[in-house]
Amino acid sequence: MFQSKSKSGMQIDTPGNGSASIISAGTSLKGDITSNGDIRIDGSLKGNVHCSAKVVIGANGSVEGDINGQQADIMGKVSGSIKVKELLQLKGNCQISGNIYAGKLQIEPTAQFNGQCHMNEASASPTKNNVKDEKPVSSQVAA
Repeated sequence: MFQSKSKSGMQIDTPGNGSASIISAGTSLKGDITSNGDIRIDGSLKGNVHCSAKVVIGANGSVEGDINGQQADIMGKVSGSIKVKELLQLKGNCQISGNIYAGKLQIEPTAQFNGQCHMNEASASPTKNNVKDEKPVSSQVAA
């Protein structure tokens, strides 16, 4: 009599289909996170983030570990290295303590950053072979 769609016939959004995984405020996690879709962290994470899409750290979010992703927007606190292949945005009153590697970098005036910055596509995905063996330069003065 009534024809309605069953729940089993509906498509459920997964991170691979365009929706984001969210770690909400008040949530604390320990361990590494791997995601094929976007991820947003508004809580706290002690571990590494490996993402093949965009990583967003909200204003109240904090990460103690390394972040790897395609793009990233940081508004909270990060203690660890950040490696982004495309655009890294340090927004608002974010606090970064660690080295950053990015294809492109945008920093707002109120953002805080302590560490080294490496910019270009090769530096966003460093490997042991990309590191140059530099010899120390010494100067000699003739007497």
